[in-house]
Amino acid sequence: MPRPADPKARSALIASARAEFAKRGVKGARISDITAATGLSKGAFYLHFPSKEALFAALVEDFLAALERLATERKSRMDRFCVQYGGVPGPGDVAARSERYRDFLRMEAALDVEMLELMWDQRELVTALIVGSQGTAFESVMWDVVDREVDRIAREFHHLRGQQPDTPDVDPSLFGSFVVGTYLLLARRMGRLTQKPDLASWAVGLQRLMHEGTLPRESVPETAVQARPSPPPSTRRRHARAANPHRPPRKRP
Repeated sequence: MPRPADPKARSALIASARAEFAKRGVKGARISDITAATGLSKGAFYLHFPSKEALFAALVEDFLAALERLATERKSRMDRFCVQYGGVPGPGDVAARSERYRDFLRMEAALDVEMLELMWDQRELVTALIVGSQGTAFESVMWDVVDREVDRIAREFHHLRGQQPDTPDVDPSLFGSFVVGTYLLLARRMGRLTQKPDLASWAVGLQRLMHEGTLPRESVPETAVQARPSPPPSTRRRHARAANPHRPPRKRP
């Protein structure tokens, strides 16, 4: 009778394999190193996975399924928000920081936290997909995900922009590339971190950058700006000659 597979051993092998894949890539990772880090034998490995490629494929499949669940949840929450508020915030809402805009920002930030949490949990796998899958059957997986997510965000952006005709004219694909590219770089950065960052702060910052840009949230009141008196004509002429010494002096009438 074959020996039953131990679920704890499977979890240990997966955790070790993630670290090896991130460090050495799919081709460079060795089953002996994966098992040595867990104190298990190669026989224990083969009880759970027929090969290291099969283990990596299982990790990728779980990751893609999680991404799909988050995308479905995001669309569902966005639809509910639009029903409740009659659409997404427009430029006027952003400028006035209306209640609709603040609720929208909170919702988007909460969704971003969920995505960032997934990227943090899967940072070793994402690192392996980005820089450690070349020359394998997995080398296009991450870029297929990128293309799919750019298209999805572009479609959503195009749909939501139709509800706000006064929204600035931005190419939906460019917007999608901006969002996905930002997440891709953050995921790569996570792979180098040893301590978990403040993902909630990251999420709020991302949303404010996307909707408000980098300008200060509070503009300086005009009354706070001291008006400079105009210099007398003689001073203006001296400044002009200093700026252009080769210019002949102006003759007085």
